Amino acid sequence: MSEKELEEQLRNEGFSGIFVHRDSPGAYYPDHTHLGITAHIVLEGEITVTSQGQTITYKSGERFDVPSGEVHSAQIGPQGCRYMIGEK
Repeated sequence: MSEKELEEQLRNEGFSGIFVHRDSPGAYYPDHTHLGITAHIVLEGEITVTSQGQTITYKSGERFDVPSGEVHSAQIGPQGCRYMIGEK
């Protein structure tokens, strides 16, 4: 899917505040929460997310959603990561 199609998909699911974010290689986000549900679609690179005792690496073309208030952390891969985020 193109980025435009991915954005349209998120809008159809009720997400707004949709934007594309890029992180540098090795960036790290310690435990944190979001006020609403967030959807993340990896466009390039990879991101490893730890939540509820599980650690999963997401690569280009994969999506993960984070429920409102869920504590999670994230580690960006060695090539950096570019991803689309939608907020609900």
